[in-house]
Order: sequence, then C-alpha cells, then structure tokens
Amino acid sequence: MPQDYAEAVKWYRLAAEAGLNAAQNNIGQMYYAGHGVPQDNVLAHMWFNLAAVGGNPIALKGRDEVAANMAPDQIAEAQKMAREWLAAHPDK
Repeated sequence: MPQDYAEAVKWYRLAAEAGLNAAQNNIGQMYYAGHGVPQDNVLAHMWFNLAAVGGNPIALKGRDEVAANMAPDQIAEAQKMAREWLAAHPDK
C-alpha cells in the first residue's frame, strides 16, 4: 500500500494539537524529513520540543539531531514557537 504522507500529517496534526506527545514527535519527524509537508527544521524542532516536554524520550533525540543542523537564531525561533504553543494550549 503506498504511503500518503499528506494524509498522515493531517491526522498527526489533529492528534498533536490535542496534546498527544507521540503525534507531536511524529509530526516533528515529518517536518524534519519533508514528508507530506515542506522540510522545515524550525517546525520540526518545535514539535520535537513539545513532545519532549510532554514526556516523550524519543523526541529528545529528534530535537537534538535537528538542532545540530540549525543556526542559533533558528533554535531560538523554534523555542519561542513552542512556548507560544504551550501558552495557547495550557490544558495540553
């Protein structure tokens, strides 16, 4: 069966927005690899970071791996986006 990355991103995003750290990690992986979405290290880092804060140990590795390929200002932007997401979703 062929993989439909765009469809996977749609469902991962719904679950990630609901606060499920496994889905946050998965969408981070999708952004890191550019599967179903344009490749974006900043968004990948943000989602990995949210998943890690939510207790997902695999996301820590993903966050560190993507951070190794980012400039300090990109990391700062991703961290800012993660803080803003957490502030907008206090119950997640």
